[in-house]
Amino acid sequence: MHKKELTCCAKCAARRAGRRAPPLGGAGRGIALIELVVATAIVTIPILVIGMILADSQRGWNTMYNRIHSDAANDSYVARRMFEAVIRKASGEKVLLDDNGNWVEIYYYADSDSTVVDRYARFYESGGVLNIEYGVLDPQETVSTRTVCGNVSDCTFKQAGQSAQMILTLDDGERTVTVVSSAVMHN
Repeated sequence: MHKKELTCCAKCAARRAGRRAPPLGGAGRGIALIELVVATAIVTIPILVIGMILADSQRGWNTMYNRIHSDAANDSYVARRMFEAVIRKASGEKVLLDDNGNWVEIYYYADSDSTVVDRYARFYESGGVLNIEYGVLDPQETVSTRTVCGNVSDCTFKQAGQSAQMILTLDDGERTVTVVSSAVMHN
């Protein structure tokens, strides 16, 4: 009878054959391809989400920057400030307003020592440009005309009591801005 070798396990059999036994549980056998794909997907998803958030925030920043610094926005700021400054120094004694609201003419004192209203300022729109004309009253003569802003598509003036209002619509081809500015005549 031949002696039959009985093996108790693969480890004992490998030791008898002079080989190393494979580790139990797969430890030490390297990284399988599926494990590499899963790990890459886990890392890639948050990176893509962060990239999309950054790209969207940059796009939003550029949009707001372009809106704020557009020609229409800058012109609206200048027109509003100029209108309010001129109207505030005006006398409430007399205001001329075009029947259609196309222009407004206010009167003011040349300096703080004047006792008589002797100057005028007229806001009007002409050819897509808002202008202000300054002049003296006696004799009525234009002293200067300044351009307040361009890109004007519509401009209407109104008066209510001691205040004047300008409704100005500006369009620079990219943006349309409507500005409503009111000021009270203080003198």
